[in-house]
Amino acid sequence: MGQSREFVDYLVEQLAALGEITTSRLFGGIGLNYEGRMFAFVSKDTLYLKTDEVNRAEFEQAGLPRFRPNSTKREMPYFQAPAAAIDDRELLCLWARKGIDAAKRTAVKKSQR
Repeated sequence: MGQSREFVDYLVEQLAALGEITTSRLFGGIGLNYEGRMFAFVSKDTLYLKTDEVNRAEFEQAGLPRFRPNSTKREMPYFQAPAAAIDDRELLCLWARKGIDAAKRTAVKKSQR
């Protein structure tokens, strides 16, 4: 398994203030979903948050690494959450909201195609 269930359950508990967070299996990881949209996922006990053209620069400026599957050069629109946010419920919710907003914007874009 690519991550521990305990870590995922801990994250869901930390994010409870945002509303109902559901999980789904995802290519060896676990997706975190809000209102049916995946805004984050966990792989190897690391939380990655969704980005788009609106919020990507903020993640880059914070020096957060981008997720790359299997050490490939393929770029995915997910960046690692700040380590300090994992144990700080308020900070984690703030960063997770950025992922939720990106997931919503992406869904709107897809529906307009």
